[in-house]
Amino acid sequence: MPETRLPLLDTVSVAADDPGREQPWSDLGLKADEYAEIRQILGRRPTSAELAMYSVMWSEHCSYKSSKVHLKQFSEIPQETPIGKMLAGIGENAGVIDVGQGYAVTFKIESHNHPSYVEPYQGAATGVGGIVRDILAMGARPVAVMDPLRFGPLDADDTHRVLPGVVAGVGGYGNCLGLPNIGGEVVFDETYLGNPLVNALCVGVLRHEDLHLAKASGAGNQVILYGAKTGGDGIGGVSILASETFEDTGPAKRPSVQVGDPFMEKLLIECTLEIFAAGLVAGIQDLGGAGLSCATSELASAGDGGMYVELDRVPLRDSTLAPEEILMSESQERMMAVVEPDDVAAFLAICAKWEVDATVVGEVTDTGRLQIDWHGERVVDVPPRSVAHDGPTYQRPFARPDSQDLLQGDVAEALMRPATGDELAATLLRLVASPNLCDKSWVTDQYDRYVRGNTVLAQPSDSGMIRIDEETNLGVAVSTDCNGRFARLDPYAGAQLALAESYRNVATSGAVPLAISDCLNFGSPEDPAVMWQFAEACRGLKDGCLELGIPVTGGNVSLYNQTGETAILPTPVVAVLGVIQDVTRRTPSAFEAADERVFLLGETREELSGSEWAHVVHRHLGGLPPKVDLACEKSLAELLHEAVGLVTSAHDLSDGGLAQALVEASLQHDVGVTVTLTDDAFVGLFSESAARVLVTVPDGDADRLTSLAARHGVPLTELGRTGGTELVVEGQFALSLSEIRDAWSATLPAALG
Repeated sequence: MPETRLPLLDTVSVAADDPGREQPWSDLGLKADEYAEIRQILGRRPTSAELAMYSVMWSEHCSYKSSKVHLKQFSEIPQETPIGKMLAGIGENAGVIDVGQGYAVTFKIESHNHPSYVEPYQGAATGVGGIVRDILAMGARPVAVMDPLRFGPLDADDTHRVLPGVVAGVGGYGNCLGLPNIGGEVVFDETYLGNPLVNALCVGVLRHEDLHLAKASGAGNQVILYGAKTGGDGIGGVSILASETFEDTGPAKRPSVQVGDPFMEKLLIECTLEIFAAGLVAGIQDLGGAGLSCATSELASAGDGGMYVELDRVPLRDSTLAPEEILMSESQERMMAVVEPDDVAAFLAICAKWEVDATVVGEVTDTGRLQIDWHGERVVDVPPRSVAHDGPTYQRPFARPDSQDLLQGDVAEALMRPATGDELAATLLRLVASPNLCDKSWVTDQYDRYVRGNTVLAQPSDSGMIRIDEETNLGVAVSTDCNGRFARLDPYAGAQLALAESYRNVATSGAVPLAISDCLNFGSPEDPAVMWQFAEACRGLKDGCLELGIPVTGGNVSLYNQTGETAILPTPVVAVLGVIQDVTRRTPSAFEAADERVFLLGETREELSGSEWAHVVHRHLGGLPPKVDLACEKSLAELLHEAVGLVTSAHDLSDGGLAQALVEASLQHDVGVTVTLTDDAFVGLFSESAARVLVTVPDGDADRLTSLAARHGVPLTELGRTGGTELVVEGQFALSLSEIRDAWSATLPAALG
């Protein structure tokens, strides 16, 4: 038999002596000029292990090479919230905000879109696991998650493949961790067919003194890898998969999607929190996208700049993995800590108590280099900043497409609309049964919303709310929102409308909005029209946050969300977090009792373009989105905060307009309502004008509300009264709540079983 020869290990010395060796840089997603730049940085060709590191860390998902020129403008926003300074912001694993009483809250939203299309359950599950570890790495206990989701048409076969798996993955992982899922969205549009959006948010709580950052400082400090063993799942994973468009027949590349183990993650959380409490960590980083490549290079470059790692010490599930595969693996439930030598024994003892594997794999150095050995041979010797932070920056060309004028000129206000009471009633029933407005409990019932006992508000409330101190009842409210149709019509205004809606949803609960995190989902950056959408959305968010006086704490960019030539609707999801001093005084979003007076705060205009009515009834998208008035949004939020204890319910108006708000406010507790619309009833019911909230007050408190609205300059219109078992629009129609509920609740079960 012929002798089997193992390939020669590609060490640094081999790379220096063999400069002409062909390398698969293109297959790893690198461009020719990027590969040439790596050679220039190193003064030689990279080793196979170095090439693996650069390829994943310079991917679109990790390096933000097409987006960071636009994201820089967020630094123009003052890093202060309405109650104090941010403790950590953009560039860290997650933003950290002072919420008073010595507490801080950290929150962040990220995407796991392409992996969730390839393997819906594991893609979504590991998306949850990854964002939870980001929060944990800041020194916080994760306390809640949220999941903004977007799919293709509800009746599409591929939606039936993807949606159940995604929902099961989100619920399965979060439920096993014991984290309540307190909010999110489920949106359907044909542009998401073949490219669903699976965004995941996590909220964590910590004391100010418990804040930890991702840095490796102190020469001689030990580098410890702990958690699950490293396997072949997720090699290249999200870092490469999320950096390329899908073809019509499926993803162009199908690297392994990460496989999650929530029970291991639960042990990892409790183990890490005990390690924090013992004061044993000098720096820490989770292993998510790009795995060890990311953790080692980011820790080193954010610290003193040097690290030495013995890669063969990494515990493996698959002993056949090559060095480059170990560095690229995105196996889940892993963390890397920097620990002083005298603390190593105590660190390892806590890990053993929790049955979490922990191994010293290296140490911090003062060399200014990231050096990695494999069985005594040097396979990586690079400047860590060149891997983690100094990757390519692209000034992608962007331009407003000529077709935008035609799109904006095709206004929905010219479409045929219902003219009689019966037609209005039929339209309402059709809309409440539509996929985007129908009851989402088929999804949310798969999530545990109340585990841990501190959930104050969850679906179907306007925002989720968590109590963070059981003695004082201090709490936080969070909402995620985006209307992709509005962003398609005008990406600048659309991003601001997403910000405004999320801000308003937090304010309706009685909380004070403090800060945002964003997940910017767009098509290919190589398309100038898509890059124009992205640039405009970033500019809109920056200007909006400046006007509202709240900072961007961080977030995520997800590009290449398109199948073939079809890009998704531009979808800048905005999460807003607010603080409430006493959660027992929150404002509910549904009608609580009969014989209360119903008022509309804000101004209704004839704004139907991009609306659910135009989308559902006419399959139409065109015109301009509703007007943005952030000064009005701010005044409205201030009024709602001052009205805590006065108003008995507050429900924002957004998708579906007043009609949908009346339906949702009535159905939650089966409290009917009778309203009178003095102007055009159709516009009054289905316009989607922003800066509006439906509120109720007891009969004797109307004058106090009127005075409060006048003082804040917020228009106030009395609509009617709660009570009965019908939704009545005087002079137009009366629908029983049971008939509305039948239409509203049947859609998802009928489609999904």
